[in-house]
Amino acid sequence: MSTVVLTGIGLLATQTLECGDLTDAAVIVEGSRIAWIGPAATAPDADEKVDLEGRCVIPGFVDSHAHLVFAGDRSAEFAARMSGVPYSAGGIQTTVSATRAAADEVLAARVTALTAEMQASGITTYEIKSGYGLTVRDELRSLQIAAQFTTETTFLGAHVVAPEFEADPAAYVDLVCGDMLTTCAPYARWIDVFCEQGAFDVDAARAILLAGTRAGLGARVHANQLRPGPGVQLACEIGAASADHCTHVSPADVDALAASDTVATLLPGAEFSTRADYPDARQLLDAGVTVALATDCNPGSSYTTSMPFCITLAVREMGMTPAEALTAATLGGATALQRKDIGCIAVGMRADLAVLDAPSPVHLAYRPGVGLISAVWKDGQRVR
Repeated sequence: MSTVVLTGIGLLATQTLECGDLTDAAVIVEGSRIAWIGPAATAPDADEKVDLEGRCVIPGFVDSHAHLVFAGDRSAEFAARMSGVPYSAGGIQTTVSATRAAADEVLAARVTALTAEMQASGITTYEIKSGYGLTVRDELRSLQIAAQFTTETTFLGAHVVAPEFEADPAAYVDLVCGDMLTTCAPYARWIDVFCEQGAFDVDAARAILLAGTRAGLGARVHANQLRPGPGVQLACEIGAASADHCTHVSPADVDALAASDTVATLLPGAEFSTRADYPDARQLLDAGVTVALATDCNPGSSYTTSMPFCITLAVREMGMTPAEALTAATLGGATALQRKDIGCIAVGMRADLAVLDAPSPVHLAYRPGVGLISAVWKDGQRVR
């Protein structure tokens, strides 16, 4: 098996307590894994040498919340929000109509384009949700398309109630828990539900999530995005891997998260795009909650594939330090996906690395909007 040494690293941000940041460092990659890290001067020989000329290296970003299988455009909705129209969950139905009408090839082409953008922004692992089909057929094909790009696929039949069931939402819950779940579960690792006014109440959300866990899927929850609600408490109650958004949390919600293994995944792109208040990351971190950052890439409320942009927002608007934001975008995302092979730079981990054309990760927030990702390695292979 061939080896590659990445040398000339000005700063290696390992995101591990054991190593911390290393200067004048090198990384040896063997196959898809990291085989050695340490001072460049003592690096073992390797088959190939790549000189990074003093650049900073960080773990590849881990995006644990993204909605990439969709068709259509909602720029007019964004423009209306910028003129003062409030955001609501109902806009999802616009994308549902467009997605149902789109051919598989059109949907796959959109995912291809968006994942290429993600990779260019340093994201090496991403989750993809369904949720814009809301029929058995369309949720199935959404997940089949998503599975072509990632193993982190999430069944989100419970995004909103399908329009055909507007008069009988309980029947739609039965469909999601029954035929839709049975059909979709083989193509999903996770199940998610939008627990929010205008989507699913706590009883329906609990029923859907428990049906999913009985089918062998891990649980995730869209929680407390638009207003205070029961979503965070539900996520902690059922042992969900993550409660996502956490924009409006009470002291009791923070305590519940701190006492659980549920990650609080914050999605500042949504607050930016909807002119909403940002979540208070500081109170979560100070309470000992594990925090992740994700793009929430979707056509309605957060149409961005840029993790550096989300890091900038987290630092500027949410009370996070640059170091905390980097950890949330790497190791935090890995924890939200319950992955122990990504999110940090250590021997034995997957060789998922992003190279910054900058001396330190602080520049991700210090230089907002600047494309600092100069190279990306995924599973030991240079992909950018």
